[in-house]
Amino acid sequence: MLDTHSLPPVFAGPILRRLETARLTFWLAVRAPADVKIELFLESSDPQTYELSKEHATQNIITAGDHLHYLLIDLPLNQPLPYDTWVSYRLSLQMMDEVGAGWQDHTVWAPDLCYENQSLPGFMLRSKVTSLLHGSCRKPHHQSGDGLVAADKFLEKHIQSAQNQEADQGKWPAALVMSGDQIYSDDVAGPMLRTIHAVIERLGLGDEQLDRLESRNPETASQLYRDRDTYYRRENFLPNLEKNRALWLVLFGGAEKPIFTADHAHNHLITLAEFLAMYLLVWSPVPWSIVDITPPDGLTEEEAELYEREQNILKEFVTGLSKVRRLFAHLPVAMIFDDHDVTDDWNLNRDWEETAYGHPFSRRIIGNALCAYMLNQGWGNRPEAFSGEMLSQMNQVFQTPGNNAYDEFLDELFSFEKWDYQWQLDPPLLVLDTRTRRWRSERAGYLPSGLLDWEAVTDLQRALHGKHSVLLVSAAPIFGVKLIETLQKLLTYMGKPLMVDAEYWMAHPGTADGILNVFRHRKTPDRFTILSGDVHYSFVYDVELRGHSRGPDIWQICSSGIKNEFPAKLLDKLDHLNRWLYAPRSPLNWLTKRRGMKVIPRKPVGTHHGRRLLNASGIGLVEFDKHGGPEQISQLLPDGNQVVFVRREEEARWD
Repeated sequence: MLDTHSLPPVFAGPILRRLETARLTFWLAVRAPADVKIELFLESSDPQTYELSKEHATQNIITAGDHLHYLLIDLPLNQPLPYDTWVSYRLSLQMMDEVGAGWQDHTVWAPDLCYENQSLPGFMLRSKVTSLLHGSCRKPHHQSGDGLVAADKFLEKHIQSAQNQEADQGKWPAALVMSGDQIYSDDVAGPMLRTIHAVIERLGLGDEQLDRLESRNPETASQLYRDRDTYYRRENFLPNLEKNRALWLVLFGGAEKPIFTADHAHNHLITLAEFLAMYLLVWSPVPWSIVDITPPDGLTEEEAELYEREQNILKEFVTGLSKVRRLFAHLPVAMIFDDHDVTDDWNLNRDWEETAYGHPFSRRIIGNALCAYMLNQGWGNRPEAFSGEMLSQMNQVFQTPGNNAYDEFLDELFSFEKWDYQWQLDPPLLVLDTRTRRWRSERAGYLPSGLLDWEAVTDLQRALHGKHSVLLVSAAPIFGVKLIETLQKLLTYMGKPLMVDAEYWMAHPGTADGILNVFRHRKTPDRFTILSGDVHYSFVYDVELRGHSRGPDIWQICSSGIKNEFPAKLLDKLDHLNRWLYAPRSPLNWLTKRRGMKVIPRKPVGTHHGRRLLNASGIGLVEFDKHGGPEQISQLLPDGNQVVFVRREEEARWD
């Protein structure tokens, strides 16, 4: 039996989630259930202290294993906090498995949580959004720097000004917005998967039952982890009975392709425990420190070489995790899923859904991913959407993952429609769920689904009513690169949408008309700042809609990826062709006008002559004027450089 006290008290966190003047939300992953004490310090008033026992209504404890428990803290405050004032906090724990140890704060379990010359972490609630950070697509084993480390450098540079209310206090971001692919569950490095399994064993996570899934899988998760095919050959776990071939394989360029369509899905996460461990390993250095891993037996020479290359990249990734943890402890973090948080092409079209949800094995994988998302990301966005009964049910089914009660809980998640949310910032932050509320094509099952169905579009219109400016988060850009969307449309008509991930707003006529009607509505906001990711490159468009009257000012800002990039040579060619084929005076541009949009691309300063698409990992920084529109848009790179996007009026074109 593992000595519990040999494990650190906190594995990940604290992560600040939704913060309001009268309510604070924290997330932690800990060794054992714990009482919590939160102390808030302001220069202008007396400290506020809150002690929450493990039975307290504002603290939910979710037990995922013998030595892994999640503290979900949704704390109403006795005295509202002021805006634009630095608030230091001390979060202390009294572990239930360590009687008599007393309160332990971050100096015990996270001594690197504070910035230089600071003794406590802190945050600031902004009365108006003067700046924010945003990005998507963070793949640990991509050979590039980590944009979250760049974000931490930015905070380190401006924390003194924020605390002392100096002239550039406005540089302190109102939030960190992560717009999808916070994990890559379908593209996992071999050493990462090996570490995941070591963490699962070390923390005693539940042994999921797999014997009811109509596949050749081992009966339990622990048997799966020991199987010779568990590293780099996970596609072999797919059903191989002839009667299931129609469920699992689709025609793809003349070849058969599994429904799990990522090119690197050989290490696709499968079990709930794997998803939970993955989140710990991408958000904190602690889980890496409690396990020793060696390469698995049975690798081919080619697999062994790949394992070593991936391990070298991951070593650099791990060195930045203490900074990532520090970043999350100082900014409210908003999150939303995109496909890789679950699986590539998730809910791409009706055929995909009928295939994936129609088989117990793929349905379980998707359910496990969604369950882990709820716990690690979804809850902190909108705590009130997850009732105490729902969290209690999660706690119960975690004890025996894979049984009937667990699958019934996953069925509830599949029908859950409150993943979208609003944060009451100024301008307000509206985050769209573009994955589970899709408008499925009635013409053909292979055609792409619309990213929002009619009811979701109507809900969005109601949410926008009465607002003058808005920050709108859409994982996929609403206004994309015209050439790339044209190629996606062409291949979709050829019946091959999987080849190009044909997931863009204009692919479905109903959704396209719906979102454009939202923008053109007479009571729509005057300014839309759209924050997007997904595509693995970054760009900025100023968009004007023309009709009977001038539409709102729209800025489409895409920051992707945090730690991922597009194939460089291919993107260069697409960027060049897009500028040439759809130049303002190009006949093709005039012949293909679609929606009455005037699009003005911005140039990333300092890049290759003429380039409009930035192919560099980093984090987006948007600085706003007093009216709620972007004043400066840039990308912060891990090497310390800042690339600013400047408007090019002479390149305005109609779309």
